[in-house]
Amino acid sequence: MAFLKFNKHELVNLSYSLRKEIIAANKSGATCNTSIVTCNTRKYHGLLSVPIDNFGGGQYLLLSSVDETLVVGGKPFNLGIHCYGDVYDPRGHKYIVDFGADPIPEITYKVGEIIFAKSIVLSPDKDQVIIRYELKRSPYAVDLQLTPFLGFRALNELTHKNSQANLDHKEVRGGVAFKMYEGFPELNLQLNSDKAEFVSRPYWYEGITYSDEYRRGFDCREDLFVPGHFTVRINEGDSIYLSAGVAEVGPRAIRRSFDAAVEKIDTVDSFHESLVRQADLLKRTRKGHKQITAGFSWLYTGLLRETLQSLAGLTLYANGSKEEFEEILDNLIADNKERLYHRTTQVEAPLLLATALQDYIDFGAKPRQVWQKYGTVVKNVIESYSPGVRKEVSLQPNGLLWAQMDGVALSWMNAYINGRPVTERAGYQVETNALWYNMLCFALEMEMKYKSSRSAFVLKWSPVRDAAAEAYQPMFWNPKAGYLADYVNNDGQNMDVRPNQLYALWVQYQPVDDEVAASVMNVIKSELETRRGIRTLSPRDVKYRGVYEGSQTDRDLAYHQGCTRPFLLYPYISVCFHMMGSSFVKRAQWLCEGLFEDLNMHGVGAYSELYDGDPPHEPHGAISSALSTSALLAIDYLIDKFKED
Repeated sequence: MAFLKFNKHELVNLSYSLRKEIIAANKSGATCNTSIVTCNTRKYHGLLSVPIDNFGGGQYLLLSSVDETLVVGGKPFNLGIHCYGDVYDPRGHKYIVDFGADPIPEITYKVGEIIFAKSIVLSPDKDQVIIRYELKRSPYAVDLQLTPFLGFRALNELTHKNSQANLDHKEVRGGVAFKMYEGFPELNLQLNSDKAEFVSRPYWYEGITYSDEYRRGFDCREDLFVPGHFTVRINEGDSIYLSAGVAEVGPRAIRRSFDAAVEKIDTVDSFHESLVRQADLLKRTRKGHKQITAGFSWLYTGLLRETLQSLAGLTLYANGSKEEFEEILDNLIADNKERLYHRTTQVEAPLLLATALQDYIDFGAKPRQVWQKYGTVVKNVIESYSPGVRKEVSLQPNGLLWAQMDGVALSWMNAYINGRPVTERAGYQVETNALWYNMLCFALEMEMKYKSSRSAFVLKWSPVRDAAAEAYQPMFWNPKAGYLADYVNNDGQNMDVRPNQLYALWVQYQPVDDEVAASVMNVIKSELETRRGIRTLSPRDVKYRGVYEGSQTDRDLAYHQGCTRPFLLYPYISVCFHMMGSSFVKRAQWLCEGLFEDLNMHGVGAYSELYDGDPPHEPHGAISSALSTSALLAIDYLIDKFKED
């Protein structure tokens, strides 16, 4: 991305470069994720991971890395880099002189008078990664050695030397293929040059350490199988292409495939264009089934809450496609009948269907057609909250929902420590009941407009809506504190200052008075607003953790106890626009600028899941988040709308 700048002089500094990650994904679900110096620091890192249908569609790492060695006059210069405990060996990063990401990652090395570059691209619709090696300048002929490190393991696990692995290879055109375990696809490693030779030297590299996992207290060491190396002679101006994929390809087609893949990637010259590109990466179509991935590299694909919250942003506000919106929503409904109609540990998630459809209608979809297609689903979701249907949540006589399962966090705040939730929030949850009231109002209005004002559904649920309207504000509003309780249980109101109360102001059918809304926004602005999102807990709270670092316990304590969430900027800014109109445009832009400034800090060109609550607000979590990306696209859409006004 041309507008992203990197400090060339700092690239050899591992404290600078290891924290910056390359992330690429394609429509088939394949991913490529590593640091900008191609040293893997997480167990999730690797040059090619793919979904494997034999194992339930989970993500599996096939190719961990490739070491490049330039042999000049018999002297080797190894450009690879691996961590073994506290030692990095080899230390090929010392040769790096430049890194670029426009339109694909390119790393440039300088070895004496030699200038050498490698570029990495995923095929757009195949489980294949292609690496181009260019000898841009050299007074000598160079022997290029390429040494692959094989994983063949689940993306979230580690592998070790074992006797069950099949270490044999078979010859394919231009290379060799491996299948280390039953059920896996073959990994075909092929070069486009007929002069390349594969030298078989099977060996396990033991104790490779992932520094990010070590820093967090996780299992961090694994053994990777190295089958040998390719060697090929290259001269100044030559380019060699290495293809790694689950299907054998024609060697002569590798270069064409590389060029075609690059041609399909638009150059990014603005923050909006970077958002659109990330939105595209987060949508996956496998076997004709289009879904949203919650985040790279370890968040799942097809999650109910994350899809409903990010759907409008990643489709309508990214490319204006109503067809894509409906396609993903239809697949989500088909895949999540259990969660939509029977049980879920995120009790508010099914209720987000109403907000997604409201966004769709606001974008220009015809309300009658929307209700004809999705009305039955909405009504069935509402019916599932009837008494006795769901074990995790019960409808009370006051029209509100009470969520409780001992030892289970029944909301999006679902971090656990030693099997116990950090924020259980049992009782009446402020956001769940705001979304519940909104869905009731939406469904009843649509049903009366486009079906019948005397239908059994209307007669049954109108009194519930009226009761909820009457009960909501007295239940959650605390006039002395000036904001809404986060939840209410048998002990009374929990007055932790959290962003969940935003939903009572954001939903189209607001269950609180305007005076209450104004007071709530004053508290959120003074205690939760940052330029990297909205904090999950006020810094005045004794439970507040402002930095997401340390052990798993330390990080889980901070996850919903102070870390900011960029996705919460969308409801916050939406409410501000509702209250202040176009006068809020500059402030909205200012609130988002910090996230744009960080595009070269975590995932290169990607939008992080969360940030520290304390300045300087370092990025953490998934390096490319559907919720963050979607929220910024939605905010961009709002800003343009209010600019016109």
